[in-house]
Amino acid sequence: MSAMKTTAVKPFELRRNDGDLPAGARALGERLGRVPLATVLAKANRVAVRKGASGAGAFSGMKPRPVDWYCFDDADNAVTDWYPQGLTSSSDAGARGDVFVVSWYFKPQNAPERGIRLSFLDAATLRYRHVLLVTARPDGGIAPIDIHAGGVAWYGDLLYVADTGRGLRVFDTRHIYEVNGDSKTTIGRKGATYNAFGYRYVMPQTGAWAATGDARFSFASVDRTGPVHTLIGGEYVDAPGTPGRVARWPLEPGGPLRADAGGVAAAQDAYVLPEPRIQGALSHGGTWYLSQAAGSTRNGVLIVVGDTVTRRPYPVGPEDLTCVRERGTLWSVTEFARRRAVYGVPL
Repeated sequence: MSAMKTTAVKPFELRRNDGDLPAGARALGERLGRVPLATVLAKANRVAVRKGASGAGAFSGMKPRPVDWYCFDDADNAVTDWYPQGLTSSSDAGARGDVFVVSWYFKPQNAPERGIRLSFLDAATLRYRHVLLVTARPDGGIAPIDIHAGGVAWYGDLLYVADTGRGLRVFDTRHIYEVNGDSKTTIGRKGATYNAFGYRYVMPQTGAWAATGDARFSFASVDRTGPVHTLIGGEYVDAPGTPGRVARWPLEPGGPLRADAGGVAAAQDAYVLPEPRIQGALSHGGTWYLSQAAGSTRNGVLIVVGDTVTRRPYPVGPEDLTCVRERGTLWSVTEFARRRAVYGVPL
């Protein structure tokens, strides 16, 4: 019997709320060229460092030490406007290759809002590229998305991005478009020219699942171990004695959440988290793995919950979780500048 305690699933009910998002994505596709994800990876313009020094600095006091890790380039490691939060992988998606996807949110110091982005990292080539996530309107206009993007999960062709108070935003890896403008300071369409703050590729939101209850959405992951694969989402709560909750929703084979005829997706189950400040949660083979933060200077904790609860030292600033099943490893990403890495430990 798991040490995770069940709780009500009703607060985690989700309702499909696509609105004009599909129409906006179609309009963008009529004006810009669609680019396969394989091309984005093949034309990646940044180089990661395997077992780089910035990661090693983050792992002081960690046990067990990572079996592998990848560091961003110097600019992305040092930037203080962008913070990595979510992490998922091609293993979650059931796709070929060894690809990680990291979500970042913009925390401007002295700049206008630039939204959220995804980094697609090919571990085989050590190259990666940022793709800006946008909303697209039916008139062809685009705009940045101002959310925290605390978690991301990849299943089939779809990417689910956590939107704290609203639910889940959906993006489709089959809908990536190459912009034709070069401005690094503007976003939008002017005539036939599109700009996106200097990003070469944009991915428009194609759908949404709106929360109908009081649940919050701080992280996301995928469990592929049961007969029906599930999407996991839950709450970060920073209040002593007030842990958050986590829930799982059944997934359809192509990627969508399983919903009734009215477009309502009910959670399969929900649990009270054993401790507060949980930044990521993943279930695999009946065991739960939870990453717990402890601020910008202290090591976090990896909490492993099966029949009992065990705690392992984790890096400073641990975030979302993913599982690379082929390697038997659990992966996370650290968020703070000059200590950023995507890293894996044994399950």
